[in-house]
Amino acid sequence: MLLIYDGETAADVPIPRTGGVPLVPEGFVWPKCRNCGGPMQFLAHLPLDIGAVAVFFCQNEPGMCDDWDAAAGANRAYLFSGGLTPATIPAEGETLLGAVTALRLHPTDPPTDEPILGRLGGEPDWIQGDETPACPTCAARMTFTAELEEGHDFATSANFGGGGRGYVFSCQPCGEAAFLWQR
Repeated sequence: MLLIYDGETAADVPIPRTGGVPLVPEGFVWPKCRNCGGPMQFLAHLPLDIGAVAVFFCQNEPGMCDDWDAAAGANRAYLFSGGLTPATIPAEGETLLGAVTALRLHPTDPPTDEPILGRLGGEPDWIQGDETPACPTCAARMTFTAELEEGHDFATSANFGGGGRGYVFSCQPCGEAAFLWQR
């Protein structure tokens, strides 16, 4: 399924979206970058059949932290299940995108007049080469879950190095998720 730009939306709606506030389980602690120690920026909320994926990456010192690497500690993806509520946003750091974009699911035949902002399922369309991560719990190769384009406009754009693409993976049995990007 393609993820099509569907306009702006509220910050905490439980639909596929980029930006806004993450929906999280009770007791959630906002992730901090292992490189700079600052809180990460929330990038996307992706409700799926296996749960909801929340994607974060460091934007406190763009280009200084290894936010493109799935295991370097400057990004984080979570696979949540159960009841989710809006997270408390840290007071400091680059934690939110400039706007919230709704993502509408569309069959794989792309519309000609609507911006495509990613897709769910299938196989990753690697820019550089296969970097499928291993699950941190069971060490199995993770399942490709979603691909994210940089964004619709400047305010909604993720910093994937200019023309990059983000990749989300999951391991459903372990309840793990991972994120990386390439340019």
